[in-house]
Formats: sequence, C-alpha cells, structure tokens
Amino acid sequence: MSTDIEKAPEALQQLVADSDTGGRKPVGLTARIIFAVALLWALFQYWYASPLPFELGIGILNDTEARAIHLAFALFLAFLAWPAFKRSLRSRVPLVDWLLALAAAFCGAYIMLFYAELATRPGQPNTMDIAVGSIGIVLLLEATRRAVGWPMAALAVIFLAYCLLGPYLPDVLSHKGASINRLISHMWLTTEGVYGIALGVSAGTIFVYVLFGALLDRAGGGNYMMQVSFAALGHLRGGPAKVAVVSSALNGMISGSSVSNVVSGGIFTIPLMKKAGYGGVKAGAIETMSSVNGQIMPPVMGAAAFLMVEYVGIPYADIVKHAFLPATLSYIGLLYIVHLEALKLGMQPIVQAVARPWRVRLMRNAIGIAGSIVVVCAIYYLLQAIKAFMGAAAPYAASAVVVGLYLFSVYQAASCPDLPEDIDIEHPQPLQTWPTVRAGLHYIMPIAVLIWCLMVEEMSPALSAFWAVTVLVVLMLTQRPLIAGFRHAGGEGSWRQGWRSVVDGFNDGSRNMIGIGVATATAGIIVGAITLTGLGLRMTEFVEFVAQGNVMVMLLFIAFVCLVLGLGVPTTANYVLVATLMAPVVVELGAQSGLIIPLIAVHLFVFYYGIMGDITPPVGLATFAAAAISGEDAIKTGVQGAIYALRTVILPFIWIFNPQLLLINVHGTGELIRVLLACTLATLMFAAVTMNWFRVKSRWWETALLTVAVVLLFRPDFFMDRISPEYRQVPASQVYDVARDTAADDRVVMIIHGTTIEGDDVTKTVALQLGEMGEDGRRRLNEAGLHLVPLGDAVQIGQVKFGTRAAKSGFEQGWDVTGIQVRSDRPTAHWFYLPALLLVAFVWWTQGRRMRR
Repeated sequence: MSTDIEKAPEALQQLVADSDTGGRKPVGLTARIIFAVALLWALFQYWYASPLPFELGIGILNDTEARAIHLAFALFLAFLAWPAFKRSLRSRVPLVDWLLALAAAFCGAYIMLFYAELATRPGQPNTMDIAVGSIGIVLLLEATRRAVGWPMAALAVIFLAYCLLGPYLPDVLSHKGASINRLISHMWLTTEGVYGIALGVSAGTIFVYVLFGALLDRAGGGNYMMQVSFAALGHLRGGPAKVAVVSSALNGMISGSSVSNVVSGGIFTIPLMKKAGYGGVKAGAIETMSSVNGQIMPPVMGAAAFLMVEYVGIPYADIVKHAFLPATLSYIGLLYIVHLEALKLGMQPIVQAVARPWRVRLMRNAIGIAGSIVVVCAIYYLLQAIKAFMGAAAPYAASAVVVGLYLFSVYQAASCPDLPEDIDIEHPQPLQTWPTVRAGLHYIMPIAVLIWCLMVEEMSPALSAFWAVTVLVVLMLTQRPLIAGFRHAGGEGSWRQGWRSVVDGFNDGSRNMIGIGVATATAGIIVGAITLTGLGLRMTEFVEFVAQGNVMVMLLFIAFVCLVLGLGVPTTANYVLVATLMAPVVVELGAQSGLIIPLIAVHLFVFYYGIMGDITPPVGLATFAAAAISGEDAIKTGVQGAIYALRTVILPFIWIFNPQLLLINVHGTGELIRVLLACTLATLMFAAVTMNWFRVKSRWWETALLTVAVVLLFRPDFFMDRISPEYRQVPASQVYDVARDTAADDRVVMIIHGTTIEGDDVTKTVALQLGEMGEDGRRRLNEAGLHLVPLGDAVQIGQVKFGTRAAKSGFEQGWDVTGIQVRSDRPTAHWFYLPALLLVAFVWWTQGRRMRR
C-alpha cells in the first residue's frame, strides 16, 4: 500500500513504481502536470460512477464514450510516468514522450471525438480512421511495453500477426486472414477490440474500486489491518509468518496488486520471519504466497470479479459467494503450513504476550466475538426495520444511524492510544488485541457500507463503490478533527491534513490504474483477434487432439497453458486472456465428455492458474519483490513459493469434479456446515501431507493414510458414484416440468445432440442455471436465454439468446434435446466423511503416542 511503501528502501519503492505506478520521478512543472491529470482522471471516474449525471442531467456518457476517455487518460499518463527504457533518465520527461502522450491521448479519444461521424459509416472507415487506428495500436503496444511489460505487448503483437498471416499458416491454425483496413476497423473503431468488455469494466467498475483501496490506505486502513494482525497473532509460535498471511488476506480484499502487497507488508514481516528462524527463502516465499493469494480473495479478486460478471453472466454477489470458500481455504492452508514450519524448526514466539490462564483468554475472545456478532446483527435488523417502516424517510434515518455509528467508533479510537505507524523490527512490542481493534473501528465503516450496498441493497458494483468512496472521503476529512475534539486536544492543521490525504489518495488511485487501463485495452486486441479469426474453435480442436478424450489430460494441459499465458501479465488482463481463449475450451470438451461443469467453475479454474504466474520463476514479479527484501535468490524463493502453492493448485481440479467446493448444489444449513468443515479439514490434512509433518514428522504409511483422508473429504462423490449414479435420465418431453421444479439458482442438466459446423455429430451434456422459482418452467428457461420447441416426444433448441447464460453454457441452436438428467434419490455422499475422520483420528493418535515416548 502506498503509505507503507513510502517507508520501504528507495530500491524497493522504485521496484513497485516500475511495476505499478510509473518509474519516473520528475520535479517542478512536469510533476505538477502529471499530478493534475491524474487527479482529473480520478474525479472524472468518481463522477462517472455516481448517480449525479442522471440526477442533474449533465455529463451523461454512453459506454463507448466513457471507455474512450478512460483510455485517453491511461495512455497519456503511461507515456509520462514510465520511461522508455531502464537506462532512460527518470527525473524529466523528454519532448518525444510528451508528443507520444498527446498523440496517444488523441487516438484513444478519437472514437468519442468523432462519434457522430463514425456512426454514419459503420464498417467503412476512411483514410483518417485507418491512420488514427494504426497509430493508436502502435502507441498502445508501446505504452503496454512500458507500463505492463514486454510479455503482454509481445503477446498482442503475435495475435495481430496471426490475424494478418492466416492464409500462410499450417492447416491447424490457418484462416482466410484479414486486410489491414478490416483489422484496424475491428480493433480500434468498434467495441469488438480495444474498446471491448475488458476496457468497459475497467472504466465502469475497476477504477472506482482501485480508488477505494488507495483512499483506505491513505486513511490508515492498511496499517490498521497490519497492527490488528500483529496484535492477534504476533505472540504465537511462528507469529510473524501468521501475521504476513492474515494481513495480506485483509489487504488483498481491496488491493489489485500483488507486488505492492508484498512490499507494503513484507518490509516488516520478512525481517521478522527471518528473526523468528524461518530463513530468507522461506520468509520471502511465505510473503509472496500470502500476497498473490490476495488476488483470489473476494470481494475484489484483483478486479477480476467484475470481469467475471460479464463473462459468466451471473450477479456479482454470486461471484463472491462461489469464490469465497476456495480463497479462504487457500489462506487457511497457508496459515497451517507456516505453523507446521514453526513446529519443524522448533521456533519460539519472538514477542511475549501478557500471561493469562487459558480460561481467561478463551472467555475474553468468546465475549469479544459474540459481542461483535450481536452488534452486527442488531445493526442489520435495525436498518431492515427502518427500510420496512419509515418509507420515504428511510434513507435519512439510515444515514443518521451510520453517522451515529461513525461517531461512536471515532470516540472509541480517541479513547485508545494511537496505533503505531509501523512494527519495530528490532524490538517488536506486543499489542493487546481488542484495544487494537477498538483503535481503528471507524476504518471498518467504509468496508461495511460497500458490503451492505453490494449484498443487501444489491446495487451495481460501481454505485456501491461510489457510496463507499464517499463515506471514506468523509472519514478522511473528519477523523483527525473528531479524535482531537474527543481528546480535548488541539487539532490545528488536521483539516488540512485530511484534505491532503484525500487528494493524494485520488492521485494514488489514478497512478495505480494506469497499468490496468492499458492492460485491459491490450487484452481487447487479443480478444478481438480471437473473434476475428475464430481462433477459439481451433484451440478447442487442438486441445481435443492433445487430450485424446481424456478429461484429466485436458485439464492439466489447459492449466499449463494458463500458467504460461499469465507470466508477466497483470491480473485483470490475465483473466481476460484465459477466459476468452481457454474457458470455452473447458466448457466444450467437458460437455462432450459428459462432465457437468458449472460455468463459474470453469472461469475460476483458468483464473487461478493464470495468476500463478506471479509466483512462478522466472517472471514472477511478486517473487522478485520478496527476494529483494529478504536478500535471497529470487529463483529459490519462487521454487519454495511454488511448493507452498500446492494447496492452492489442487483446489481448481477439485471443484471441477465436486462443485460443492464453490457452494454449488449445497442445500440446507446442515449440508453447508458439513461441506465447510470437511473442506477445511481436507485443506489442513493436505498441507500436512505436503509438509510431511502432522504432530511430528510423518512416516510413509501415515502420509498415505492422510492422503486417503484428503481424497475422501474433498471427493466423497467419487466413491458414491461407484455405488449409485448421481443422475438418472428422464425423457426430453419432461423438460418444462423439471425446469419448474428446479430450486432457485440450481441447474437443469440436458443431453443435447447435433452436428457441428465441421459436419461432426456430437453429443454434449450441458447445464443451465435458472433464476428464481416460478410456476412456469418454459418462462424460467426463456429468462435464462433458452427457447425450446417441443416436437411430439422430441424437443429441439429453437433459439439461444446471445450473451445469456444459455449461450455461455454451450447450448447450440437447432440441436435436439435427447434427455434430461435429474438427481437420483441416492444417499448423500457425505457418509464417506466418517472413514476420513477415523483415518485422521488414527494418525493423530499414533503420532501422539510417538510424541509422548
């Protein structure tokens, strides 16, 4: 985070700047111009996310115009903030970069500046259009090379060359090719290329969330999360590593950069881990894994969550629900790994907490947790009652409640000592957990507003972030004067300091967004090349040839391809790339193999393996940042991080075959609790297997028994399927009855048969997620984008609406529905949890006997 990064050594600050915000450090007028443009960009995005344009009737922009302005700002700042080469002077901006910045901004805004003229000649660009588009693509590629890195730029060049050289390529990759005019028009003058979905999500949603994270850090929220983690865990065995894991999880919820996450927390935790006895390589690997895992942590997920809404076609709240358990399990597994490392190395706590009997500690924590739950529930039901009974006055009453809670939390902060601004590495001091929590309760308010607007009010992600940013700005302006007032101390300069932090936070948000804006635009080139050439279909054929019908080989190959594609590519562009190129392959080949894979499971699969490139040598930038802090070799750190990452790497394969890991097909509270406990225990046991340590060093047969327990806990359905099949088939004519009786947000599974455009007869098993319950099954299917035509006992797919869940799930217009799969009345597969628990208990007992001896 920005304020913590400012405490890092200059070399590390430069590393983060080169990666995230721009490596140049000009002074004087140039610095003021860059700052002013960045501030103007942030204010524009804040305005665009707000309801004010529609309330006031001014400044209303359509999606294409907003994307053009967004790209123009990003390109202009990219050329000013990033030098052309590593050896280039960083203290000033040369004239050629000023000219490139102006030209790039004009090209980026061209589709908006000449919107009316372009609308009169769709598909018929003139010479001016082609010239601007050609220059714009070249400048975009150069900006990408500077701000994102050469791998992303080189990948875009390869896809452009593929578009032009189609007729000259081998048969497996060949296509009829595209002319220069058609290519430029497709990429720069339509919403199929640069100005596509990825840039639209960047302009409409991602920016305001990155701005929220930057402001929260400037307000002190990042330091608060670190101090709370240290207070709760610093006194434990291996405490610094556990602090790194938990604080990175908290920061990762709102951070879009694994590199800045590594540096902001790593400058404290890595030296403390080395002091505790982990060693530099393991300390760097733990911090790397903790920070990279932040990219999979809801609600932001490195800004990929908002792109998933567009690509998967389900509400944002569902994305968060499905992604939450795997991300949490990944952190739980890493927390257990660092604990086992501490046991193996015989570590002792580096900070001694106040000695209290365990009963007292248990009682204090129970009271604190129970009290927090009671307060949260009381606030929730109070606000719901206000909504239900106060009518038009409800917003004002709810605002009054929020203000009251804010004043109370600031009063609590004023009654506690100020939090330390950092952690004393040489002489760390213990902190009391609950006083530390009380000292920053007001930082939770903006996060609570964000979650409330998203999950309870079900506002759009952009509007939710707007209200959260608004609350955060008010907090930043008032927290210091209010604390000074409650303490009856002089607050001179506190208002000015608040304004300064707000302005700096807006600047930080823009600087953090430059690379993301450029990367999403470049990802549009790759997406445009795929749609222009039909590469997606050829990729499916290629993977099918490699896999030879073996689903596991197919998944392993796609995981490897996603890992390679993700090397050196930021999270957002990374997801766009793998979601466009590889996700349809998994959907299609899985369906042809009879494997029922939910669409969200496919997208999370490719997303997880794509971001592993941040760890994997030799390109993993997060690994290099951690190695720079630890002073160890980056390759060794990356290899160790990859070993720690195994507990994350296996999760996508598990949810492909057992979607309950994504909380899909989980019915009732009892089943939910069983799944949560079983998956948590399986994660812990898998960590023990990879570390070859449970209570003590494991013997080979103990490791084997724990491995069997992991399989039973993660895949109980594998064993139950051998006894009784999960589905039974009913005639296609019953499809409307099945759709009517399907639970809300559950799936209808169909077997469809038809002929592909290549003339091959194909049978696929596809599943369609339905919405709310209803009395009419036909209507529920239509709302999901699927229109069926009954033909006696047969059923044909009449229409698949473009962009709907049905289209994205693999349904094909004109194909026949040959059967419907409905769940059989077999016993629950969760009975296999019992032998798994017995195996774990047996290994625990045997190792306990060995410990006592």
